[in-house]
Amino acid sequence: MLRILTAGESHGPMLTAIVEGFPAGLPLTSDDINRELARRQQGYGSGGRMNIEQDTVQITSGIANGLTTGAPVAMLVENRDYKNWKEKDIAPMTTPRPGHADLTGAIKYGYRDLRLALERASARETTMRVAVGALCKRLLAEFGIYIGGYVVQIGSVTAHLSDDFALVDRFVAGEQSDVRCPDPDGAERMHEAIRQAKIDRDTLGGVFEIVALNVPPGLGSHVHYDRRLDGRIVAAMVSIHAMKGAEIGPAFANAGKRGSEVHDEIRVDGEGNLRRETNRAGGIEGGITTGEPIVARVAMKPISTVMKSLASVNLATGEPEQTTYERSDHCAVPRAVPIGEAMMAIVLVDELLQKIGGDSVDEMRPRFQSLRRARVSDLPMDNVEWRFGYPS
Repeated sequence: MLRILTAGESHGPMLTAIVEGFPAGLPLTSDDINRELARRQQGYGSGGRMNIEQDTVQITSGIANGLTTGAPVAMLVENRDYKNWKEKDIAPMTTPRPGHADLTGAIKYGYRDLRLALERASARETTMRVAVGALCKRLLAEFGIYIGGYVVQIGSVTAHLSDDFALVDRFVAGEQSDVRCPDPDGAERMHEAIRQAKIDRDTLGGVFEIVALNVPPGLGSHVHYDRRLDGRIVAAMVSIHAMKGAEIGPAFANAGKRGSEVHDEIRVDGEGNLRRETNRAGGIEGGITTGEPIVARVAMKPISTVMKSLASVNLATGEPEQTTYERSDHCAVPRAVPIGEAMMAIVLVDELLQKIGGDSVDEMRPRFQSLRRARVSDLPMDNVEWRFGYPS
């Protein structure tokens, strides 16, 4: 239902996003987007680029008098660093850096200078994903759906979060930390690990969790591989720069347990609502939402641009050569959380629009209220014998 395009390079004049299929009638201002853009730029371990860019959005289409119109929403963000490059002669870049798209991009597109791959492969592109995600988060809020995230690991340092630490409280505590970790002790140890990586001229990765609350049951589908919601969410998370893995709920931990220890038992309360006392499935069963919080855990590799030189080959000479350093973060895990939230929001809005449709928010509201819920009264059963009855 949604079609999204982003355009722009790391050191080009601007970044652009176009969103088609967004419903009319949603109250929206630039401030709604700028708040999310500011969050993306905050986090201990950020590099010098964040001191240059102060991202603010310009909306050029699709919003009039504070309401979306149903037309494509067009947004742009200027690159302030562009002025430092536009009159500059660019030195040739012929030695690919391990971990980047330098070599693979040249193989794919036949580039004769590796910077052409660097410019579009840069995580600067995620600025516009966050801008689009801000639109989607605002629409989800109209239906009581909220998305947040927090860091649970940086390097080898892991946060200790008890099961009774409410998810909303984790969101709040994470935003109060410059490493976005809701565990104060863990945050301090993460802070120290990043500081040491800076001293060692190295980088760190980590793990963060993205959570969607109050998502109704019944989004996604089990009938086609590309409609399974867990598959769509994992794909969206791993599409973010430097993300190399994602799981729904504690999937890898569950893999080492017995089934009786993993699956979320179903109970009925006095009002006929079907409840789960656990959420080890991460809010999705059979590719379809259960109504429990959707929890995605995402693994980010250490940033590929390290101050220590790495072995490579100069493609212009064919000779071995050490890489040279390009400005970058030492740890971008805290800054990745708003990007993960944006991708979750984009996927969920697309699923919601597929489920209930509607050209305007006013059309969507009654359809949302009529959705089937996880309660006995919504699930009448014939309770009689039957046959498949396939035609012969």
